[in-house]
Amino acid sequence: MKSYENRMYVVLAIMFFIGLIYLMRLFFIQVVDNSYKSSAKNQALRYVTEYPTRGLIYGRNGKLLVYNEAAYDLMVIPKRLQVFDTSAMASILGIEQDLILERLKDASSYSRYKASIFEKQISAEDYAAISEQLYKFPGFFGQKRTLRKYPRKAAAHALGYISEISPFQLEQDDYYKKGDYIGISGLEKFYEEQLRGSRGQKVLVVDVHNTVKGNYAGGKYDTAAVPGLNLHSSIDLELQAYGERLMQGKRGSIVAIEPSTGEILCMVASPGYDPNLLVGRDRSKNYRALAANDTLTPLFNRAINAEYRPGSIFKIVQSLIALQDGLITANTRIACNRGIIGCHGSHSNDKLVEAIQHSCNPYFYEVYRRMIQRGEKKSIFQDSESGIIKWRKSVQRFGFGRPIEIDIPGVLGGTVPGDAFYDRWYGDDRWAFSTIYSNSIGEGELGVVPIQMANLAATIANRGYYYLPHLVQSVGDSGRALKPYTEKQQSGVDPQHFEPIVQAMSKVVNETGGTAGRARMDSIEVCGKTGTVQNDPWPDHSVFIAFAPRENPKIAIATYVEYSDFGGVWAAPISSLMMEKYIYGKVVRKEKEQRVFDAQFLEIYDRPQ
Repeated sequence: MKSYENRMYVVLAIMFFIGLIYLMRLFFIQVVDNSYKSSAKNQALRYVTEYPTRGLIYGRNGKLLVYNEAAYDLMVIPKRLQVFDTSAMASILGIEQDLILERLKDASSYSRYKASIFEKQISAEDYAAISEQLYKFPGFFGQKRTLRKYPRKAAAHALGYISEISPFQLEQDDYYKKGDYIGISGLEKFYEEQLRGSRGQKVLVVDVHNTVKGNYAGGKYDTAAVPGLNLHSSIDLELQAYGERLMQGKRGSIVAIEPSTGEILCMVASPGYDPNLLVGRDRSKNYRALAANDTLTPLFNRAINAEYRPGSIFKIVQSLIALQDGLITANTRIACNRGIIGCHGSHSNDKLVEAIQHSCNPYFYEVYRRMIQRGEKKSIFQDSESGIIKWRKSVQRFGFGRPIEIDIPGVLGGTVPGDAFYDRWYGDDRWAFSTIYSNSIGEGELGVVPIQMANLAATIANRGYYYLPHLVQSVGDSGRALKPYTEKQQSGVDPQHFEPIVQAMSKVVNETGGTAGRARMDSIEVCGKTGTVQNDPWPDHSVFIAFAPRENPKIAIATYVEYSDFGGVWAAPISSLMMEKYIYGKVVRKEKEQRVFDAQFLEIYDRPQ
């Protein structure tokens, strides 16, 4: 009897021990380990990201430049998949059957329980047809997104584009998640934080057939998306589109600025592209096609990324620095000694105004010599070193030799060589003015980008100061200008020294002997300066900067036409037509306009230098 009692106690002990194990396991599963809980929730709930509406971009006078259009991502949850006809899905989506299997494998590798993107950026029209067939494919569902759309095929380089975030970018900013879109270039990148808004989330209850039954807990755990802020841009859409028409068939750029504010009126980079190509399901294919075009490089923003020698236009900067430093006056005459450097035209002993009007090379050879060799040191080498340090500092105050802080990323700064530059090139005490005199006429080692040249035109129009060029007037509905762009930047040259320069630039356009007669307008006094950028052995680049009218200027402009001719032949008339379009709202000089439309330079060379 006692042995039976002992056995009973053993059995009870075993049962108690087993029960304790079950209780401990249940406690671990329900309280300590969340994996089972998460698995159960993932079977019953669907977490849907609510993507915010990206901010719109408006142009000058309220014209819409970029808006949003409804689109959808097709999502997949691998755990909920059932056997389905892959060929039928391939037909519905218009993709290869092998790609479906590859994407399903990638989705499973990412997570069997979480949704991942299977096919992205499906237009609303295409998704309407696809959604009718989704009941055949358990585990798939649509998630609403938006696509950027451009009502006019203009300003692609300035506006920029968005793309799916890269793994590297994901590591840099924990706000983003896989599959998010982010600004890649232009305004879309610079103002990404303002445009993107904030994500929300809906928690939905779904049944075993993947059918949504409603919001979980009556929407208690849902959060609303916050729309992004709108940008109000300074771009004049009509002027921008007109500039792009003028530059059809040509390489180069046009940058126009309102001098009184620094607002960029247009930023044309040619060849360009239709911004709608980098939107939607064909974006990757279109991007590859554009990027592969290494002859025309349509993705390359020449307005901020192309570096050229400034050519004769730089003689204006040399004049202003020399005037400020007291090395010349407006009445200083210098003989046109063509034995030291070549020149053109019939002039011999100009004052400053006439020297700019005739673009006299020997005049500015001597002006530059006086700036570099000031006689402050006994050694010609040390004297040149001292002179170039002062000269470089003065040049940089005009916005050269460093990136201008405009509100799009990736702006180049150009090159203003100094003592360190030439020490590396030639060695210490191995160079002097005679080594570097080509800088005097805007050649040599000088390099500028077009935005800097437009800014120079604005500085002269303002008689000595400029506002940082910018593309956005205000963010959101405040209407307030952004602070960095409301502060005057001084050139370091007194206003009175600009008067002979302005007079000379007027003569360049409006008087016989000037180099920019093709920029002349009947009722408006245009002030400008031509440049011809040497490009041996190929044709030279045509360059022109200008502003108009002479008093109370409304527009300052810089135009580059690559591989064309002398600056007055093409860049000057293009600039003139742009100024006419902006000031009057129309162009009446149709013969001049047609001449520009007909000019084609793209086919001359296979690859730009």
